[in-house]
Amino acid sequence: MHRRAAVFVLASLLAGCHACSRGDSERAVPSSSPLAQSSSPLAQSSPASSSLGPEGGAPEPAHAVAPVPGGMTDRVLRNRFAYIPSQCYTKTQDGTGSRAKNPCYACHVRAEPPNFVEDEELQLRWSFPPAAAANPWTNLFDPPYLRAARDSDEDVLAYVRQRNYVDARGAIPLARTLATLPREWDGAGDGKWDGYVPDAWFAFDEQGFDHRPDGSPTGWRAFAYHPFLGTFFPTNGSWGDVLVRLDPMLREDREGHPDLRIYDVNLAIVEALVSRTDVPVDPVDEIALGVDLDLNGTLGRATRIAFDREMLAGAAPGSRTERMHYVGRAGEEERKGRFPIAAGLFPLNTEFLHSVRYLDIAPDGSVTMAPRMKELRYAKKVRWFGYAHLKRQAASDLVEQNESPDGALPVIWQFDRGVYNEQGWLLQGFIEAADGSLRPQSYEETVYCAGCHGEIGRTTDSMFSFARKLGQKSPARGWFHWSQRGLRGLPEPRGRDGQYEYTRYLRENGAGDELRENTEVLQRFFDDRGALRPNELTRVHQDMAHLLVPSAVRALDLNRAYRAIVREQSFTRGRNAVLAPSTHVYAKAPIGDKTGIESPVDDRRRTSSSPPGPSGMKP
Repeated sequence: MHRRAAVFVLASLLAGCHACSRGDSERAVPSSSPLAQSSSPLAQSSPASSSLGPEGGAPEPAHAVAPVPGGMTDRVLRNRFAYIPSQCYTKTQDGTGSRAKNPCYACHVRAEPPNFVEDEELQLRWSFPPAAAANPWTNLFDPPYLRAARDSDEDVLAYVRQRNYVDARGAIPLARTLATLPREWDGAGDGKWDGYVPDAWFAFDEQGFDHRPDGSPTGWRAFAYHPFLGTFFPTNGSWGDVLVRLDPMLREDREGHPDLRIYDVNLAIVEALVSRTDVPVDPVDEIALGVDLDLNGTLGRATRIAFDREMLAGAAPGSRTERMHYVGRAGEEERKGRFPIAAGLFPLNTEFLHSVRYLDIAPDGSVTMAPRMKELRYAKKVRWFGYAHLKRQAASDLVEQNESPDGALPVIWQFDRGVYNEQGWLLQGFIEAADGSLRPQSYEETVYCAGCHGEIGRTTDSMFSFARKLGQKSPARGWFHWSQRGLRGLPEPRGRDGQYEYTRYLRENGAGDELRENTEVLQRFFDDRGALRPNELTRVHQDMAHLLVPSAVRALDLNRAYRAIVREQSFTRGRNAVLAPSTHVYAKAPIGDKTGIESPVDDRRRTSSSPPGPSGMKP
C-alpha cells in the first residue's frame, strides 16, 4: 500500500487549536504440541473469554513515572513523514510476473461526501514525496522479536492477563498520575494535564453502557464492528475495541436531566446519519419527543430512525428545512441553530475511545481479547465544519503539499491535547511504557497514529469504526463489547454490491495483511498456485473469525513480538508485530513508478452483515 504525503495536514496555529479545544517466526503447530489441544493446561488456566482479566489488576507502581522517549516538550520530528504508515511501503509486485497485489484500496478510494477526498489514484502510482522514499520503519527488517530472549508461554500469558488500565484497588493508575502531573509528562509546562483523562471503566451492562464502580453511567457505550481490513484483524497482532460518547446535551431531556432513553434514541440517530441507512429502535413515543423519527409524516410510535437521503444533496445544514432532528435538549439547541445536524458527520463533541490489546487464550483453546492494553487512543470532535468548508479543505491540502519544499507537511502538536486534524478532531494517545504501564505518546508517536485519521477516502468524518458497526441482526444490535461476546459465529460483512468484503480483500491483496507476511493466512486460504481455497472461504462467509482470529501458537508469538518492541521502546521504528524480516516491503519506495495495478478498485460502500436490499439498504 502506498499513500500520498498529504494524508494528514495541519496548518492551524498552536494558539488557535488551543482555543478550539477549550471551546468547542511463524511455525507449524505439531499435533503433539500442548497448544494444539483444547485441553491444554495452559488453556485451562486462562480466564473465560467474556472476562476482561484476572482477579488482580496492575500493581501499585513502586518506581519513577515512565519516561516518554524524546520527552513531552520535544517538538522536533526525526521522521517528518511519520504520518505515512509502514503498510504504505508494501510491494505491489513480487517480480514473478503475476498480477499486481492491491492492499492500497483498503484506504484509498473515491470517497462518499461529505468526505471530499478522492484518492483512488494512489492505487495506481507511488506518489510519495522523494524525501519520503527511504522506509523509516526499520523494525520491519530487523524485528526486535528476533533479538529478544524468548519468554515461556506461561510468562507471556501471565503478562497479557495482567490489567494495566485498572489496578488491584479498582482505580485507574493513569488518571491518578495525570492528576498529579509529573514533570516528565508536562509538555505544556503549566503543571496540569489539559488533554483527555481516562474515565471509562470497561464495566458494561447488557446494552453496552459503561458504569463507574458506584453504578453511575460514564456516558461511554461499547459497540461491536467489522474489524477494518488488514492491520485490525487480530491475526495480525492486536484485538481492538471502540467506545463512543456523545455530548451531554444528547444524553439529556429538554429540561437538562439525564435520560438513558433519550441517549439511546440520539445514538440511533447518529448511527443513521453516519451509516446512511435506517436504524431499528425499540418502540418510541414520537408525540412525547415531538419528532417524526420514522419520517412518515405523522407523530405516533416509531420502530426505526429513518435516514433522509435528501440530506446528502450538499446543501449547508440550516439552509433548508431538515427532516431529521435530535431529541431532548440537543433537539432544542439544534432548532435554535446552535447544534448542527448533517448526514455523514458526527455531532459536535463526539468522543471515541479505542483500546488496542494483546491476545489471550481461553479455556477451550480459542484466542480472545487480552486484558492488557498496548495502546489507548482517544478522539474528540471539537469544531464543527459543514460540507462547503470540508470540500475547500480537501482542495487546499493538495495546494499545501505542492508548496512544501520537501513534500512534508507540518503536524502541529498540542502537547497533552494531542494533534488537530484540520477537520475538527483532536487526536491523542497513550502507549505501553517499558515497564508495562501506560504513558502519553510522544509527538512523533502521535503523528504516526494521526495519519490514518486525516484525509483519506475511506474514513467517515475522519473515523473508521462506527460506520462499520454491526447492525440489527447482530446481538444487542451491535451494542456490546468484545469481552461480552467474541467474533465467533458472526458472518462475514458484505458490501452494497453484494460481494463479501474480507473475501474480496484476500483476492485483491493476495494475502490477509497489508505487509503480506502472515504465513498462517497464506497457508490456510491459498493453494500452491496462489488461488483461494473455496472451502475456506465458505467457512468465513458464516464465521468471520475463521479468518480474523489466529491460532494459539501464532497469538503467543505475536504477543512476544510486540512485547519486544515495548521493551526497546522503539515505536518510532515501527510497531507492527512481525515474526520475521519483511520481504514484501520496500526499503526504498520507487517514487513515481506505476504500482502495476491496472485500474482502481471501486470500493465505495458501507459494509453489512446482510445481503443488500433496494438502493443499498438493508432488508
